[in-house]
Amino acid sequence: MNFFERQDEARRNTRRLVLLFILAVIVIIIAIDIVLLFLFGSTLNEPMVTAPNTFGRFLSTHSPILLVGTGGTGAAIALASIYRSASLKEGGAVVARQMGGVPVEADSKDPLRRRLRNVVEEIAIASGVPVPEIYVMEQESGINAFAAGYSPSDAAVAVTRGTLESLNREELQGVIAHEFSHIFNGDMRLNIRLMGALFGILILAIAGRRILSGVRVSSRSKNNGGNAIILFAIALMAIGYIGLFFARWIKSAVSRQREYLADASAVQFTRSPQGIAGALKKIAVHSQGAVLARDSEEIAHMLFGQGVSAAMFATHPPIIERIQRIDPGFRESELAEIAKRLQRRSRKEADQEAVASKASSKRAPFDPRTIIEGIGRPDWERIVTAAALAATLPASLVSAARSTEWAPELLLCVLLDQDASLRDRQLFTIAEKLGAESEAQVRYLMASAMPIQPSHRLPLLEIAFPALKRRPEAFIHRMLETVTEIVHLDGKIEVFEFLLAKVITLHLTDAMNPAQSRTGGSDTLMNQAQAVRNVIAILASHGHADQGMVSRSYAVGIKSAGLDASPIQIPSNWPNALDKALERLDRLRIREKERLIRALVETILTDAQVITQELELLRAIGAALHVPLPLPLPLLSQKSVPSDG
Repeated sequence: MNFFERQDEARRNTRRLVLLFILAVIVIIIAIDIVLLFLFGSTLNEPMVTAPNTFGRFLSTHSPILLVGTGGTGAAIALASIYRSASLKEGGAVVARQMGGVPVEADSKDPLRRRLRNVVEEIAIASGVPVPEIYVMEQESGINAFAAGYSPSDAAVAVTRGTLESLNREELQGVIAHEFSHIFNGDMRLNIRLMGALFGILILAIAGRRILSGVRVSSRSKNNGGNAIILFAIALMAIGYIGLFFARWIKSAVSRQREYLADASAVQFTRSPQGIAGALKKIAVHSQGAVLARDSEEIAHMLFGQGVSAAMFATHPPIIERIQRIDPGFRESELAEIAKRLQRRSRKEADQEAVASKASSKRAPFDPRTIIEGIGRPDWERIVTAAALAATLPASLVSAARSTEWAPELLLCVLLDQDASLRDRQLFTIAEKLGAESEAQVRYLMASAMPIQPSHRLPLLEIAFPALKRRPEAFIHRMLETVTEIVHLDGKIEVFEFLLAKVITLHLTDAMNPAQSRTGGSDTLMNQAQAVRNVIAILASHGHADQGMVSRSYAVGIKSAGLDASPIQIPSNWPNALDKALERLDRLRIREKERLIRALVETILTDAQVITQELELLRAIGAALHVPLPLPLPLLSQKSVPSDG
């Protein structure tokens, strides 16, 4: 199952969630109505108009109670769900903070936190997505983690203190890879919506407890109405716990198979079953297991391990079954020996492990199947490559990328032109738009690390993203305007400038409005045939110097996309045409996006060679379509084709 199939399944699960939620609400409303009829039905007077039959007479007599029960319960559930969903609109960081998460600072001296940041950054760079915000739940000694958010642009990854202290680097890498799988599979968006929807059901139990505590004094009075209210509060609380039963049932129905898939994806990510299996084994023998001290009922379906003690409708498969799917030879009797071995192991081992090891396996070829299968599940080789690449980044630039005060200036520094006169004009624009202090910071970075290597530019942006999005929204808009101006100052746009501007704009826009981000729509390639033709024509024109080969690669791409053959027409203003086309194509169905990416890779491979401009343009297109393309491997043959500007 590839990225597009997993996203499509997540959309089906969302529809399934809606149906299950409606069913649960109907059952709860019926239960509330029955309780109200039992408590208050006998107090009503006979209606003024006699109904023609028994059922009609019953409805006519009791319609006020049914109206109050059905309308009130439905409204309470709907309003609570809407309120909770609105409180989560800022994305994953909100959930992490509500669970007691503390941000991992870029300059942390704690070796365990530094190791966590390094692992997260390596997997993000290998995957071609921004680095998510990183949190540690300091008060939690159990081994657990979760990823939350609507999209990679607003994602947050949180781990417990027990995870940092109990797992070695390989096991931590397996857990983080598991969480990244949830980000790519569409589970994260589904999970945060599940939190909002199910809060409406859980609110009934909360309301019952509040009413019961508020009228407890009335139980000592002779007020029968007060006693009825107490009985109603008890019934409401009981029905609320029936709602909790339904909530767990829904979460179990949606999430259990996704956990198996995320475990399998983590093995593919790291090429090390021992990592994820080792983490699960440690949960099985750990004194706290994966259970959290803080109330985790709301986010139980998000967690790496079962966060609450719930045998019935557990959100996760049994831990032994998860281990045996990864390590078929494992037997439960081995846990006792594992527990003894762990008691002898020092916590210090985590800080002594190597950052990465050499990749020894044969690299996979660059072909459509490899690209499609690699989306959302970068292999071990790419993770090692990302680790090696991260190790070569200048320390001053990495420090700037992780700093809220310096990240915007680093981004602008990456966009500066090599031509001195044009660079001076760009610096003047920065001073005009963002102030003299920003210009001074850019000049300082220029003096300390220029020129920036081409292979470092995109990884630096991905590392800088968490710091960038913490800046005020008004500043982000000004910064995006500045980026647009300095890119257009020379009247032409290089492919990398287009890539960087597109990635920055897309991720920051999604981060500012996470609930509005989307991975797919309902459109088809056939409906957007002209936009598809423009994208394939622009990609073909950037990949080949020979016009005959441009036409040939265009024809190959069009055929792969399933469109009728037609002569190539390359837009004169390719950045503007590509922007407009990608805006339309982002509304494609997720499986139609798969066909388009496949057609684009076929276009690139017509001459059996891949160049830097093609890769950069492909990654820009993928970003605009909300399809994160993995880090290209260095085996790709490189040649130089002049940009057409």
